[in-house]
Formats: sequence, C-alpha cells, structure tokens
Amino acid sequence: MPVNRSHKHQPRRRREPVATSAQSSLTAPMAACRLQKLLAQSGLGSRREMEAIIAAGRATINGVTAQLGDRVGLDDLVRVDGKIIRIRMGERLPRVIIYHKPEGEIVSWQDPQGRPSVFDKLPRMKSSRWISIGRLDFNTSGLLIFTTDGALANRLMHPRFQMEREYAVRIVGQLNAEQVTQLTTGIELEDGLAKFERLFDEGGLGTNHWYRVTLKEGRNREVRRMFEALGLTVSRLIRVRFGPIQLPPRLKRGQWLELTDAEIKHLLELVQ
Repeated sequence: MPVNRSHKHQPRRRREPVATSAQSSLTAPMAACRLQKLLAQSGLGSRREMEAIIAAGRATINGVTAQLGDRVGLDDLVRVDGKIIRIRMGERLPRVIIYHKPEGEIVSWQDPQGRPSVFDKLPRMKSSRWISIGRLDFNTSGLLIFTTDGALANRLMHPRFQMEREYAVRIVGQLNAEQVTQLTTGIELEDGLAKFERLFDEGGLGTNHWYRVTLKEGRNREVRRMFEALGLTVSRLIRVRFGPIQLPPRLKRGQWLELTDAEIKHLLELVQ
C-alpha cells in the first residue's frame, strides 16, 4: 500500500474524499449493533477488552447496567465508568497514523520511572484514544502504528494473520554460514522456537555490519534474544515494516503521519 511518503510538519492531513456510491454505503447508518463491537470501534480498546468492561458492570445503556450481547442504537445513551461514549453507528473509517519512534521512548501511557512516552507525541483526541498496534522496546526505534479502532488493532496483531515484521539490525561482527542457518531454521528460546523468515546481509564492516530480517510474530525482544542466543550483540535495531505498511524513508524520528482514506480502506480490505 502506498504509504512510503512523509511530511516535515505535524498537523493532521486528511484529504476530502470524492463522494461516491461506495462511500455512501460506508457512512450509512446501521441497525442496532452489539455494544462491545461499537465500543471497540469508538477507540476504547479491543473487542475482548470491551467484553471484560461490560462483564465487570462498568458500562451502562440509558442508565441500566449493560450485559454481554446487549445491542444499542442511535438513540441510546452509553456510558463507561460514568463517562458518555460517542458511539459510531456506521462503518466510518477509523483513524490510523504511523510514527517513527526514536530510541529512548516507551510504548505505554504511564511509566513509574517518568520516561518519555510515544503517546506524548501523538495528536490529542477528546472522545477516544490511540491504540498501539504492537510495541517496540525502549532501545528500539522505527515504525509504530496507531489506530482509534480496537477491532482493527486486534486483527493486525492476531497470530492467525501472521503479519510480517521487518527490521534493520546492526551487530558487532558478521554472521557465519552456520549462524545464518540457525537463525532461519530455528533457535530455541525460553518461550519457544523462533526463526527469521528471511535474512539478508546488508553489508558493513567491524561494528557497523547491518542485516535485514523478517519474522511473523512479535514476542518481547525477540530479535535481540535470537542474536544473543548466538553470543552476538545487537547495537542498533530499527523496525522498517509491519505487514503492508512501510516506514517512509523521509519520516524523521519523532514525527507522525496519518494514512489517507484510500490507504485505510486498503488496509481494512487486507485484514478482513
């Protein structure tokens, strides 16, 4: 999908779409839908998280505690923890942004140590929140994706879709043929077997040797742990692609870029 573009400034950029019959069907009102689905579409979290909120009695419909399976319509007043939630009753497109995370930021809303958070850099919203699609550790930079749609985030992260993650890796030294074979056929880690789907030598000398690796899962510090299992130190790690979305080469660290409606529609088609 054509997202490898960037802007040097930060304001939200949304193109006004041309009105078509296809778009009209996307924005047409729907009949009453299950509460957990609509809460997820409103950007509060994944559908599973919304089911947990409903089961805990934290959601109400017109002042009555909601139950799993309840449906809501346009005239219903929905609250979560007492806060009124704006329900999206149509297939309005979610917002999706990509962010070039620098090293030294955490992917969390709160941190007891007071470290900088990626969420400090994202545009503010009143009635929903940004949901991170996957994470990067404190010392890893590169592509992060955020959306307002919990259902979309869940689909992109669900193992059955096997979304590829591609990284640029700098190590001290150079891999030999045996190590390349181990990394691409499988290395036993404490949480199971791990392997790269692809591994390419990008060149370099001494402490500046780069490789490009691809894997289909996102376990904690998986890339670093795979190299460490062979006694190799990763000195730099950059995620350059997540599924069909690439990190635009001109998007500087600490900057974000919002996907266009056409790009979001294409993304939604890929994960149906």
